[in-house]
Amino acid sequence: MPEEITTATWRRILDPASQIGAILAVLEGETVGLTNYVLHPFTWSDRPTCLLEDLYVSPTARGRGVGAQLIEHLVQRGRAEGWARVYWHTQEGNTRARRLYDRYCPADGFIRYTIPLGEPTAAAGDG
Repeated sequence: MPEEITTATWRRILDPASQIGAILAVLEGETVGLTNYVLHPFTWSDRPTCLLEDLYVSPTARGRGVGAQLIEHLVQRGRAEGWARVYWHTQEGNTRARRLYDRYCPADGFIRYTIPLGEPTAAAGDG
């Protein structure tokens, strides 16, 4: 990820008015995990929904329940704040992560399609 994207992401995470947030996992004084999320409107409900966008646990802390604690923290917050749901995507072959995710719910059968649009250019607004 380019440094400017990382910087912009952290700026949004730290902005209290932003819909983007993060949760850190600290174990024995060391940050060992991170999840970031996007809270957004949802047309199938009058309540917000939460996209768990990234979940990372350091290799030294994997298998110690850190990922589950991060997910559970977000789920409990969603229940307390009245969100409609928490959802996420993962790669089909990410079997280690899917073992964790399958403990929460089965995959919902959706297949994601992504059309990359590239970065906007000055000429994009012309014409």
